[in-house]
Amino acid sequence: MAIKRDIRTPIMHRAVTAGNLVFVGGCVADDTSASMGDQTRNILKKIGEYLEQAGSGLDRVVTATIFVTDLSKKKEMDAVWTEVFGDNLPARATVGVNDLGGGAMIEVVTTAQL
Repeated sequence: MAIKRDIRTPIMHRAVTAGNLVFVGGCVADDTSASMGDQTRNILKKIGEYLEQAGSGLDRVVTATIFVTDLSKKKEMDAVWTEVFGDNLPARATVGVNDLGGGAMIEVVTTAQL
């Protein structure tokens, strides 16, 4: 099985394709001072772009792991999540963490099908 790595950063590739799956590494918002909802929207936009570049899309996301620093704001994230994914909601887990660095309130890791 061939492995294709896309969108290199100094520490990782944003998207790695293995077989018919695309793995998108942890993604945080560009503006970490924004609200939880705005951070979520920005992250999902970025993930969508990474997936498109790899030949997939948000409608092909099968699973996600979401790390949040403030679970009391989870409803704000959920509202954007359901708006963006609509009927194509992936399986997911939401994990509370103490710190994501740089003021980020949310980080999302996804796996999508090609």
